[in-house]
Amino acid sequence: MTVTAMPPATEQAAPPKSRKKLVVIVVAVLALGAGGWWFMKPAPAGPPKPGEVVKLEPVQINLAAEHYLRIGIALQLVQGATEADGSKALDATIGVFSGLPMAEVNDPKHRVALKKELEKQLSELYEKDVMGVYFTEYVTQ
Repeated sequence: MTVTAMPPATEQAAPPKSRKKLVVIVVAVLALGAGGWWFMKPAPAGPPKPGEVVKLEPVQINLAAEHYLRIGIALQLVQGATEADGSKALDATIGVFSGLPMAEVNDPKHRVALKKELEKQLSELYEKDVMGVYFTEYVTQ
C-alpha cells in the first residue's frame, strides 16, 4: 500500500484575486478623491478691491503733425498690491498715444478707447496689480 503525503494546510495556493475587483476599487478611490477636491477648493475671491492710488509725474508725448500731448496719470492699485514702479506705466502711455492725430486724442470717444487700451496693457505689465488709470492732466497743443 502506498501512502501519499498531503501538503500542509499552510502551503496551499491562495485563490487568484480578481483583477476586475481591483480596478473597480482604484476607480472608486480616484472618483472620491476628485469629488473631494472639487468641493473643497476655495471659492473665488470675487472682484479685486481698490487700494492705493499712485500719481505719476506728467509727460509730454509727440503727436502727429508737430502737435503734442501733456498727460499725467495715476494708477489705481488693487488692495494689497505693492508699490508700483511708474516707468512701465509711462512707457506704455507713450506707446499708446505717440503719433496719433490731435483730433483723435481730443475726441471723447477715442479718449475712452485709448484709456481702456492703456488699462489693459497696464494690467498685464503689472500682473493685475493695476485695476484702473486716471488722467490727472490732459493738455494738447
